[in-house]
Amino acid sequence: MRQPLIDSSLFDIVWIDLDDTLIDFRANSRAALAGLHASTPQLSGLWDSAEEWTKAYEDHNHRLWAAYNRAEITRDTLRLHRFLNPLMEAGMAEDEARRLAPALDPAYLDLLAQQKRLVPGALALLERLRGAGLRCGVLSNGFKEVQYRKMDVAGLTPYIDLTVLSDDIGVNKPDARLYCYAMGRAGVTDPSRCVMIGDNPATDIEGALCAGWDAILFDPYGMLTAPTATVGSLDEIEVRERDFYSDIR
Repeated sequence: MRQPLIDSSLFDIVWIDLDDTLIDFRANSRAALAGLHASTPQLSGLWDSAEEWTKAYEDHNHRLWAAYNRAEITRDTLRLHRFLNPLMEAGMAEDEARRLAPALDPAYLDLLAQQKRLVPGALALLERLRGAGLRCGVLSNGFKEVQYRKMDVAGLTPYIDLTVLSDDIGVNKPDARLYCYAMGRAGVTDPSRCVMIGDNPATDIEGALCAGWDAILFDPYGMLTAPTATVGSLDEIEVRERDFYSDIR
């Protein structure tokens, strides 16, 4: 496997997934879900602990996100049923669950946007990329109502030159149309001048490679495989500044 090296002479922009690549989404989401459990009597009445509630929510949320990324369900279906399904599974009457679930979603997203934990090495990586003269873009399937707020609260916004969300055109990674749209937004015509860093081999990496981009898989748990460079920490991604003398020669 080749070294995880980003050479600034080879790329015009580095695209990075947001959740669980730059922002520690898992930790931030669990903090938001714990806050929701503490502030919602109906939840604490169904689940004795925040951990039990979080597990129930995550079981459904993961399945729904997989279906959403495959374009099998809409964003509105995902946002409703990730709360509706665990409520009904826990025994809440359907009419009560359908009243409560639509209120839980914005409450959760508001709590989530207040969290600021980053993946270790995230800011250092962005600093290395910017220091080498590279533009940094965020390419995310997340919802526009929360992604920009999360970036602001976490202190990422000053390092990001361009943000492209699936909400912009209603198409999710790994659909090549989102990658083509991102190139257009960045003013890049040659796909080989783009590289993607992300934690999901099925969306971030597969989508990038199919679009003709280079890609680096971020796999902190050492459990994934992808036909490209893989790193266990963001600190492993080396960045090489352009050699201006070789350009002159």
